[in-house]
Amino acid sequence: MSYSCLSETVRGASRRRALLLALALLPPTLAAQIESDPDASGGGRAISDLDPVVVTATRTAETVDATLAPVSVITRAEIERTQAQSTLGLLRGLPGVVLSNAGGPGRVTELYLRGANPNQVLFLVDGVKVGSATTGQTEFQHLPVSQIERIEVVRGPRSSLYGSEAAGGVVQIFTRRGGGPLTAFGEVTTGRYETAGISGGLRGGGEHGRFSLSGNFDQTEGFNACSGRGAPYFDGCGTDEPDADGYENQGVSASAGYDFADRASVDLSFLSVDSEVEFDGAFQNKARNRQQVAAANVLVRPLDAWDIRITAGRSWDEQRNFKDDAFASRFASRFETRRDTLSVQNDVAIGAEHLVTVGVDYVHDAVGASVAYAEDGRDNVGVFGQYQGWFGPAALKASLRHDDNEQFGSHVTGDVVLGYDLRPNLRATAAYGTAFTAPTFNDLYFPSDPFFAGGNPDLDPEQSRSAEVGLAGRIAALDWSLNLYQMDIDDLITLVPPAYGAENIDEARIRGLEGALAGEVLATEVRAYLTLLDPLNRSAGPDHGKLLPRRPEQTFRLDLDRSFGAIGVGGTLFAAGRRFDDAANAVRLDGYTLLDLRASYAFSDALRVEASVENVFDEEYETVAYYNQPGRGLYLTLRYGRN
Repeated sequence: MSYSCLSETVRGASRRRALLLALALLPPTLAAQIESDPDASGGGRAISDLDPVVVTATRTAETVDATLAPVSVITRAEIERTQAQSTLGLLRGLPGVVLSNAGGPGRVTELYLRGANPNQVLFLVDGVKVGSATTGQTEFQHLPVSQIERIEVVRGPRSSLYGSEAAGGVVQIFTRRGGGPLTAFGEVTTGRYETAGISGGLRGGGEHGRFSLSGNFDQTEGFNACSGRGAPYFDGCGTDEPDADGYENQGVSASAGYDFADRASVDLSFLSVDSEVEFDGAFQNKARNRQQVAAANVLVRPLDAWDIRITAGRSWDEQRNFKDDAFASRFASRFETRRDTLSVQNDVAIGAEHLVTVGVDYVHDAVGASVAYAEDGRDNVGVFGQYQGWFGPAALKASLRHDDNEQFGSHVTGDVVLGYDLRPNLRATAAYGTAFTAPTFNDLYFPSDPFFAGGNPDLDPEQSRSAEVGLAGRIAALDWSLNLYQMDIDDLITLVPPAYGAENIDEARIRGLEGALAGEVLATEVRAYLTLLDPLNRSAGPDHGKLLPRRPEQTFRLDLDRSFGAIGVGGTLFAAGRRFDDAANAVRLDGYTLLDLRASYAFSDALRVEASVENVFDEEYETVAYYNQPGRGLYLTLRYGRN
């Protein structure tokens, strides 16, 4: 994957700074499109000679090598090269990224970014906040890989730009984009566990307009998701159902955009995904889910140095739960949540060295369910400002935000980052930031029952402070980076057994070291990522000094890919250290190592066949206690179309 290191070409030149500011004034949807469509000019603003573009770290477009934030980027070309079957395969092993999965494709999956809780990681789809208002998490495991154009992962606190839920960082997913001549694309996949999938679409555009339309259908018979036991133990899933648990996923996405000369543009997008997942459970064992996201991004340019961006969106998620194909009558059987967002952002360039951003965000969350919540809606209004400046070899980025939450009042968060070019190919950075995370509706109001304590309306928002130092450089054709950080969290929300009531932990401290290396050696693409994590519970009590659950202390990923004419070969090695499934560290999950191999043959520029073997050594492992993971599997894909 591309990684945010630096390039000698970006050092010091005022002309380059002017180009970077021009880039920052592009609409995010167009900026994200440039890498995948080198001919995209944004109404005459041709900048495709710059390095890959990111738009998530500062809410303005900037080249990967220029950003001061630790960012990982997954492009469409890399998605296809790695032959990943799911978003888990794409994200697993990236710096700072830890995943837990309860039983295979489509099952509950949690992402811990820099050790932060899953509800402290903000997900965006095409610039729109997504995620369940009840759980506070995004079921990104259902987002089909075939519908994704690129992914940006920004690590570290971003509440000063995005508000609640961004304490650990931000993951932004962009759906397929249009542009260029009319092109068809598609793929057919088959593999172990009676896996089968088909996807395809059309994309194109003219001088000013662009569109894309695509769809997918994927299914697998699966394997036994859980090896738990039933009453009286209630280990794992609380039942013993040794059957294959299947999964189906079907989705559609569409996008369209138009540039009105150099002064205005509009981009619209829509994503809808329906899924059905079987699992093992004492009271429910099947769920039908729907996720939808609609986004509208408008850019107006009153002056050459002033952009006004307006983003409006809505995300929905629905879930219906069943027991043996009958609608579940016990516990919560239906959930519907909706998130409406509106953002107005002003970007003003002052000369070639300074960029000022001022904006306001509005978010409304609403909940509907088969159980009654004491509160079923809330609003949040956030006002934010950001300054970006370049001073010779130094760079400064500072942001401040005030959020007015209907339930939890005012919260002020800030972030400052300093960068200094020690040499043309060596940059040092230092950062400090604060963040907050509002409790979810489940944390606060989930009704109690004979088995679970339910919500706790007396919870306080989580507060965090993060400090970080980093070095990034280039040696020959290899980019490298090291980031050392510490995050201190007050009032961390956790579920406390045996009744799993929500409570605040007084203090948690997370320290980490992330390393990345990417480039080319002997005509071979090399990408290596290392994360060392020390996530400790620092609260008084029996769990003081214990590791926070489900976070391994070490992860490592190595990707190697090489082409021999029409033939491509590669592999991914991933290793994770031990983790614990509970706060008391009584349930240990052993470390494991996975090896995936892949190969492809191109019949032409547009047609190729691919083969991959996942988990070559058939490793048995768990990332959630009692929940199984896929064994060795062979997968074949026939792919048509260019990236």
